[in-house]
Amino acid sequence: MSTSRLSYKTRRRLSLLLLVVAMPAYVVVAVTVMNLFERPSILVELGVYVGLGIIWILPFRSIFRGVGQADPDAQD
Repeated sequence: MSTSRLSYKTRRRLSLLLLVVAMPAYVVVAVTVMNLFERPSILVELGVYVGLGIIWILPFRSIFRGVGQADPDAQD
């Protein structure tokens, strides 16, 4: 039984959409917001980008979980 309400095929399609559309848009927004401020030291800037990279994925964790595995609902 699947741990998610979405079917495997729907989760695969949604994860592809997130990776192709949402992630690049999020990167553009993150860089734009960072450019509004005076440039911090490279370590602070790296920390901010790493933190933002982790934060964006947390709400979508259940969508990406198990997508790389074989379809559990497929018949052999």
